[in-house]
Amino acid sequence: MSALWMPDAEHYDLGDHAPCDAGLPAKAIAHVTMDRSATAAKPEPHVSFGRLLTYFTGAGSSMAPHILWDPFTGQFAQFYPADSRSKSVADQAGGTRTNRAGRRVIQVEAVFFPHTIFDGKAYARLEDTPCKNWDKLHAWIRSQGVPDVWPMGRPTSFTPHRSEHTWETVSGWYAHAHVPENDHTDPGSWPQFAKVPALPSRTPRPFPTGLHPNGSNPSARGLQKALKVTGWLAESVPESDAYGPKTQAAVAGFNRKHGLNSTGLTTDPSVGPKGWKLLMSLAYGAA
Repeated sequence: MSALWMPDAEHYDLGDHAPCDAGLPAKAIAHVTMDRSATAAKPEPHVSFGRLLTYFTGAGSSMAPHILWDPFTGQFAQFYPADSRSKSVADQAGGTRTNRAGRRVIQVEAVFFPHTIFDGKAYARLEDTPCKNWDKLHAWIRSQGVPDVWPMGRPTSFTPHRSEHTWETVSGWYAHAHVPENDHTDPGSWPQFAKVPALPSRTPRPFPTGLHPNGSNPSARGLQKALKVTGWLAESVPESDAYGPKTQAAVAGFNRKHGLNSTGLTTDPSVGPKGWKLLMSLAYGAA
């Protein structure tokens, strides 16, 4: 797992860390700051990175994201480590825990509003800006286990679309407009994913045969990798062909969480085709 603090960011730790939900899919949430109500007919000057930084480390600390990113200058500031929740989305009592519904829920706020003027030019969409250092931001978030997918579609407008089931069960990138219990419609657009090599160790595999507790099967390694990505198995546990006690305990916890106990026992350590498919979906954003 990658560094909890992005190496290319200035670090302003706000404290008040709180854990995310282990066992739920890793995700990232895309925001824009929406500081002005500009239009194509009346564009307005860019609000500086420094001004937003002052806000999030001061009066706006209760709404700070993980990362503040200026797509014009390429500057970054980070306010929370990757394994803590941040506070940029509304979270109503009794529903899904929006700010922490995943082993990672990394929130990114781009310093941008539609029809902002920078260096004498107006930009209608975030993806039309230079998106400076987007590749570095994307690579760091990808290293946290967030796959290059938009489960509810890459944002191309300010039309909201929300599904609590998708939010809770599928790993990937979400717009603020996709998050349950929220009424915001940003970011409106977002840059394409940077071209980076796939991670062979995180490639989902079809359900294997012969994968049994206390047995030996090369596919146990794939099971262990996915359990680590979803937070059910500690990173320090060595991967091997052995489907041993620690792997069994992790599978039992996963089964219990998702109602997949094939024997009806809460300690069932076996993984079946349905459980394998769900685990791969949560780990990699793919069935």
